[in-house]
Amino acid sequence: MGTPNDSITDNRRFQLIPLEKLTPEQKTLSEAIKSGPRAKLASSGASKPGPLGGPFNVWLRSPGIGNLVQQLGEEIRFRSSLSGKLNELAILVTARNWTSQYEWVAHHKLALEGGLDPKIAEAIAQGRRPEGMDADETLVYEFSQELQASQGVSDALYARAVARFGERGVVDLISVNGFYVLVSMCLNVDRTPVPPGTPLPLPPLKK
Repeated sequence: MGTPNDSITDNRRFQLIPLEKLTPEQKTLSEAIKSGPRAKLASSGASKPGPLGGPFNVWLRSPGIGNLVQQLGEEIRFRSSLSGKLNELAILVTARNWTSQYEWVAHHKLALEGGLDPKIAEAIAQGRRPEGMDADETLVYEFSQELQASQGVSDALYARAVARFGERGVVDLISVNGFYVLVSMCLNVDRTPVPPGTPLPLPPLKK
């Protein structure tokens, strides 16, 4: 599953901001994130004491956008019509497509806790179509992969998704894909490191 990220050097571009150096707007955003449902998740950058980590550290640079983005993320994460397992599956597909190491580390455990078979996650990490997916997992996987690969979905796939998840479910599925593309962009541009000593889970995709 990759090589250990043992480098002592922190190569992130957006350096962590000490709490005492936050502007009033940044402090308001930081407190909103730290008091929300993400703070209850051990894998979240919102649950650690001290400066905000993960994508939240990036969003602090533009607090107005950051606040809207974190509210959207909270809706997608915690109030989706999709099950937690299916939501996390779509996030893993997105992390893999963008080779977003931090995003994968943050969500892999949540996906397994939600009931996703570790073998399915491992196949996605290796860039393979997983075997043994149930009907819902297959639909979410195929929809997410096609959406990100071709910037749309076929009529047949759309019809299957609406029949199974309803129109709201399809919108929720599109939204979790799109939101975590944004998160991946932020993390990849920042070069956000995974926790020290954590193996990089995603090898380069073969072209």
